[in-house]
Amino acid sequence: MFKGSKQSSADISTVLVGSVMLALACLLLFYLVPQYVTEPAMVQNPMMSPSWLPRYMGWLIFLIAILLIIQGLFRNDKDNKESAGSERGPVLRFLLMALALVVYLSFFELIGAIFSGVLATLILFAAHPIRKKWVYSLAFIIPVVITLLFTKVLGVPLPVMPY
Repeated sequence: MFKGSKQSSADISTVLVGSVMLALACLLLFYLVPQYVTEPAMVQNPMMSPSWLPRYMGWLIFLIAILLIIQGLFRNDKDNKESAGSERGPVLRFLLMALALVVYLSFFELIGAIFSGVLATLILFAAHPIRKKWVYSLAFIIPVVITLLFTKVLGVPLPVMPY
């Protein structure tokens, strides 16, 4: 190319991740939801349809995948040099995030959605050190709000309390 012009090179790993996400989003949107999510004959509110959330998430994944592919294709060489030297997160952080998932899944039916959500969120906050202490109050607020949203507003039966 010409002297002084910036040549962009593709970030193959980002394009690959975006392509896999795009394929999975298409699988979800065009095969899994139409084939396996049954809809009642008459739904008063479209948001109450069982296919609404999977379709919404599928289109969200589709959009993020497209953005990842575009980012990977048009990344500058300067960006590639900076990201090539970046280090990965510590192993302990990954193990704590995996533990949070295991705790949530293991205790969901045993102690309820709220308590298992609080425990999992506290473990996630421990995995990512937070300097401001008021943020830890969100570990109690977020699981309560999400559980009440699902049980009271959307009518999804969840084990709220252990009794």
